[in-house]
Amino acid sequence: MTDPASLIPHRAPFLLLTDVTSVEPGVRATGTWTLTGEEAFFAGHFPGRPTLPGVLMVESLAQLGACAVLADERFAGKLPLFGGIDSARFRRQVSPGDTLELSVELGRMSARAGKGQGTATVNGETACEAGLLFVLVDSA
Repeated sequence: MTDPASLIPHRAPFLLLTDVTSVEPGVRATGTWTLTGEEAFFAGHFPGRPTLPGVLMVESLAQLGACAVLADERFAGKLPLFGGIDSARFRRQVSPGDTLELSVELGRMSARAGKGQGTATVNGETACEAGLLFVLVDSA
């Protein structure tokens, strides 16, 4: 397992990955995000029925995709930014104590942009699927 902070610039409170379990640079990555229930958003989303916001699931997938991109030496000194989200679907509620199992497969990549497809599951049940579009900018 790899600490995501060693691959991407995100830091708490907006690092939405617990571990990166595998990386094939420029191709794919897998990882996890374990939700403790202490995350601030659970207090307001929703009182009495804490639920992980879907947009944060998509962001978690994007961060994992960024791990695969930035592990590729061709993209040293770059920062992947969201360019778009395609066909996002939320299929299951995610609650405190759940662990999201994340997987991202990168598709077409160029020096300036790329695509990926992400899936998040909990206990083998699909929670979220989304197409990810990103643009690459200089990191400094």
